[in-house]
Amino acid sequence: MNTNPNPGVQPAPDYTAIKQKQQATWASGNYAVVGTTLQIVGEMLAEAADVMAGERVLDVAAGNGNATLAAARRHATTTSTDYVESLLNQGRTRAEAEGLEVAFRTADVEALPFGDSSFDVVLSTFGVMFAPNQVQSAAEMSRVLRKGGRIGLANWTPDSFIGSLFKVIGRHVPPPAGLTSPALWGDEMHLATLFPGHKIKAERRTFNFRYHSPAHFVQVFRTYYGPTHKAFAALDENARGKLEADVLELIATAKRKDATALVVPSTYLEAVITK
Repeated sequence: MNTNPNPGVQPAPDYTAIKQKQQATWASGNYAVVGTTLQIVGEMLAEAADVMAGERVLDVAAGNGNATLAAARRHATTTSTDYVESLLNQGRTRAEAEGLEVAFRTADVEALPFGDSSFDVVLSTFGVMFAPNQVQSAAEMSRVLRKGGRIGLANWTPDSFIGSLFKVIGRHVPPPAGLTSPALWGDEMHLATLFPGHKIKAERRTFNFRYHSPAHFVQVFRTYYGPTHKAFAALDENARGKLEADVLELIATAKRKDATALVVPSTYLEAVITK
């Protein structure tokens, strides 16, 4: 029996349930093993957003703190947030090792525990794009930003290697129904719908994943990168073999053919959004 009062209409996603699963996903494995390789993206984003000493900077969905550290190195008053406390602890360890002063706070980007206009700059590298409620996430980032402040984002594009990797994973372990693709955060036109009335300056950049071999890439992502780790864990042995074969096929298509070790370029959109 169909209990949907509006047949043919997609029910709204259960964001609470989805978020609980996402938290478990990102807490699994050890994201820092992959995350630290992306540090250059945080540094370039801090430069693009023109982070200055003394500015109040918020890093949302900060993971293990790449943009956080980049802002703190520029002597900004930096607050690092994520809804996975274990990731924040990794960022805290990194900041302490470098002698950087950073405030860490467990927080959900969809419900930031800060007042209106509390920050001069809001940053996120490959983080907010995975929040399930995209409209709410964008609204919260804009709310806590002062007028004239900047939002700096680095997001994988739909046609990137990582965007394609998530499509491969989705064929084997379908994502929750009703969600908008995270990779749309890497589309400038989509950003314009999320941040109406804001000025957007965007540029496509490339990050190169560098590993010994395709098998090494799969081993690292299968063991440490939450979404891939969970996808393999959800499948039986036969299905895991098929997923691995599909990932290896994607790598063979995307890798640089002239490299002596594995180099896989992945496009991302670097965007600076002015309120």
